[in-house]
Amino acid sequence: MARTPKTPAREPSAKPPTPRKPRAVKVAPGVAVPDPVEPPPPPPTKKPIWTHLYFQVLVAIGLGALIGHFWPSFGESLKPLGDAFIKLVKMIIAPVIFLTVALGIAHLRDLGKVGAVAAKAFAYFLTFSTLALIVGLIVANVVRPGSGMNVDPASLDQGLVQGYAAAAHDSTIVGFLMNIIPDTVVGAFTTGNILQVLFFAILFGISLAAIGERARPVMTLLESVSEAFFKLVAILMKAAPVGAFGAFAFTIGRYGIESVISLAALVATFYLTSALFVVVILGLVARFNGFSIFRLMRYLKEELLLVLGTSSSEAALPSLIDKMEKAGCDKPVVGLVVPLGYSFNLDGTNIYMTLAALFIAQACGIDLSIGEQALLLGVAMLSSKGAAGVTGAGFITLAATLAVVPSVPVAGIALILGVDRFMSECRALTNFIGNAVATIVVSRWQGGLDRGRLETALAGSGGAVVIGSRESDAD
Repeated sequence: MARTPKTPAREPSAKPPTPRKPRAVKVAPGVAVPDPVEPPPPPPTKKPIWTHLYFQVLVAIGLGALIGHFWPSFGESLKPLGDAFIKLVKMIIAPVIFLTVALGIAHLRDLGKVGAVAAKAFAYFLTFSTLALIVGLIVANVVRPGSGMNVDPASLDQGLVQGYAAAAHDSTIVGFLMNIIPDTVVGAFTTGNILQVLFFAILFGISLAAIGERARPVMTLLESVSEAFFKLVAILMKAAPVGAFGAFAFTIGRYGIESVISLAALVATFYLTSALFVVVILGLVARFNGFSIFRLMRYLKEELLLVLGTSSSEAALPSLIDKMEKAGCDKPVVGLVVPLGYSFNLDGTNIYMTLAALFIAQACGIDLSIGEQALLLGVAMLSSKGAAGVTGAGFITLAATLAVVPSVPVAGIALILGVDRFMSECRALTNFIGNAVATIVVSRWQGGLDRGRLETALAGSGGAVVIGSRESDAD
């Protein structure tokens, strides 16, 4: 009988052993089972300092200053770099404001809150703009930076200031209010007038809120477009060092450090007064509202350096909107307060107006009485609002103010033309910080400030955002 061949044994498979399922642990009824402990997330990796935008802008400003000082002709030729960057940013300011404001109001639905935000914002602006004018007036009387110059008013060149005087004459309250209304919807976006864009955005946002759910497809589209524009802002900010380099090289190359020396008293007084206003007055406002002015400036350091390098606060407007929202301020509040503040909350410009007006009077040997200074203050309060949003508003409002005070010659602004560029940087920085503080304060007043997100942002923490700490309306 033939044997049946044995089947060869199979090789053991190379499959990894199947992991055992954890055995179910029986727990007595009523006993709580502790949650499994998850390992803490790894700490965020710290980026090298040269990869940060603020460091790149700071280096660019330093290089621009060196080139402008040692090679002034070459420094002047770099002006298009700064101009091109500012144009790039201005290109997107109008759509960013429109999308932020319109979507914010549409999400609010309660139109009464829109009026409340605007009323609180204007109350803040009026209070601190007036305070800035008074501070400039007091410091000019105490320090007297123009005393001893003994300038003959008849020797001043009228031609240098003719354009500013004409613009001041044409700037009226009625004309300003009429100019807020654009000729066409498209015209609001093409003229570059922030107030016209804001006006149309408010009306469009109200109409979206009024039609309710039928506006949902439009809002969804606008939200997607908004994300795209803020991504574009992030892309354009990578060119900020180039813009700051060109703008600063031009400023030093064209005007030179020497031009500051002759009017050093005025420039130093203005810078110290602005610093005093930010640190003491805005610092106390910030402290009263639960945050630190120094931490806020550190949070906005990239934007502040950008403003310093370009002498334009508009260059950092889109970034300010984005950062204020990330710091816990409500989108509708940010959308209304920031654009309005760029036209009506000009703390640095207001300090400059009264300080410069008294400097001109002192330089010409003119002693203004208390009544004349009170008139100067009152006119400055009105003219600073009437020329809001106008290019060269600082000089135009100063010319408009001096035109009403006959004792001080309008031609006197020719004395400060040479150093105005250096003071414009300080004006822009003070205006920018003032608007950031105003946004947080008005958000708190409106009950739309997320304290947890604000503290996380100002602390510079990369950790999780605290949710659920939004202040109530009763705060």
